[in-house]
Amino acid sequence: MAKLSFFLILISIPLITGCRKQPAAALFIFGDSLFDAGNNNYINTTTLDQANFWPYGVSYFHHPTGRFSDGRLISDFIAEHAKLPLIPPYLQPRNYRDLQNYHGVNFASAGAGALSQTFQGLVIDLKTQLKYYKREVAELRHNIGGGARISSTAIYLFSIGSNDYMSPFLLNSTLLSSYPHSKYVDMVLGNLSTVVKAIHKKGGRKFVFLNLGELGCFPGLRILKPETDGGCLEEVSELSELHNKKLKDLLVKLDQQLQGFKYFLYDFKSSLAQKTTRPLKYGFEEGKMACCGTGRFNGVFSCGGKRPVKEFQVCENPSKYVFWDSYHLTERVYKQMADEMWYASTERDNSLKKLFLCI
Repeated sequence: MAKLSFFLILISIPLITGCRKQPAAALFIFGDSLFDAGNNNYINTTTLDQANFWPYGVSYFHHPTGRFSDGRLISDFIAEHAKLPLIPPYLQPRNYRDLQNYHGVNFASAGAGALSQTFQGLVIDLKTQLKYYKREVAELRHNIGGGARISSTAIYLFSIGSNDYMSPFLLNSTLLSSYPHSKYVDMVLGNLSTVVKAIHKKGGRKFVFLNLGELGCFPGLRILKPETDGGCLEEVSELSELHNKKLKDLLVKLDQQLQGFKYFLYDFKSSLAQKTTRPLKYGFEEGKMACCGTGRFNGVFSCGGKRPVKEFQVCENPSKYVFWDSYHLTERVYKQMADEMWYASTERDNSLKKLFLCI
């Protein structure tokens, strides 16, 4: 088994030779709580979709920022690798200055899905994130010029889909039962495809995607199984597996359809599975139980005591845990994943680093 390529799926990127010394001009980030750097701090929602309270942020920022972790996220570490500052949330007040100091913006919203029905009215769904992106490009053009150049050289980072598959089980929604699983996944990916095509039409060419972890094995889903079982919620995991297969096929199709389209697909599922099943190998002591929460596996989503369930406990050292809370990972895991994305290469000698640096 290859040591590095195990963590990486990278398909249909031609060998690129025209490379710069400096990274891409900007990073545009779309998605859910895996990437939300604080957008949900600024919307009218519930604490279930916010992380602007202790102990979130305790390990790095030493105060809550709205990130669903004890510290930084994958997107933060990718920005660091690319020698970019932390990318600000779109809804955070900002001043447009000049092209040289513009590094992108983060549209991600915790709880968001590709489907507008997912936690509808409480989050910024993917379609709305696209609307914000179009508005951002227009603002760039109006305020500092160069919007087209920024769009064409930027990297577009996506994490989306988890909430579309988890929410029906968490809310006892009938949406999923209204469709065959294959059709439901097609709806999710159809919306993602529409957004990617719209960005491509605006000049976007370089895209980064994460597939989905085995969702049924997250602490918050494990506790939906009988207490005597302790296993994963298979139906959710089957949905995420079907999503991953169809996502891979979709990207091959988009590569054939869209001129200049380059993409990088990270095998988030395999990387997380390795860390949860063999935590000691990666420097962790606990791969299944969350650091912060209550109940079995600390899977009750109560971290911080600001949600409907107030009781919670938090571990002494989050860096020893894979899971931070019921559905999210610790900063240490996110750093390892970002490092894998940046440096790992396939037999075609491509990496996320090259996607940033090469034209």
